[in-house]
Amino acid sequence: MSLPPSRVCASRSSRLVFVSEPTEFPVIDAAKYRQVLGHFPTGVTVITAMTADGPAGMAIGSFSSLSLDPAQVLFCPGKTSGSWAKLKSVDTFCVNILAEDQEDVCRIFASRSEDKFAEIGWKRSANGSPLINGALAYIDCTTFGILEGGDHDIVVGSVTDLEVMHEGAPLIFFRGGYGRVTF
Repeated sequence: MSLPPSRVCASRSSRLVFVSEPTEFPVIDAAKYRQVLGHFPTGVTVITAMTADGPAGMAIGSFSSLSLDPAQVLFCPGKTSGSWAKLKSVDTFCVNILAEDQEDVCRIFASRSEDKFAEIGWKRSANGSPLINGALAYIDCTTFGILEGGDHDIVVGSVTDLEVMHEGAPLIFFRGGYGRVTF
């Protein structure tokens, strides 16, 4: 299939092909949308990077593995986020997978606070990004591509390093609140 250049997003060796381009989108009630999707539990991550102005980070629930070969992940930040504006200024980032006892860390990184790192312990990961103390695991990445997805961006990262730092249960977001996994 051949598409006009404006419909193909090239990024290194991959390309995004749009199957259709709807001219109208159905109107979905935002409250109902949140209610229904709130029934799908998500893990909680904090995406961090070292920018020219220092460390930056934001809480993200829309994180997923994307590919095993090559190893890639994705996350979806809101386009209007001030933290996302800082993070996208650099080509490397770290995904910190939060532990069940890190709700306070999540709330800090979900806030609009200017110095989110003042209240937490952290060190630098292999790619230089902030690695949050107490996180279950981390995934260092380089940015592979950024796609538009409505009011969010879709960020694809190529994994450069990853490690489980300690065993434990993850922090979960479900029906508008935080929870824990029980086994």
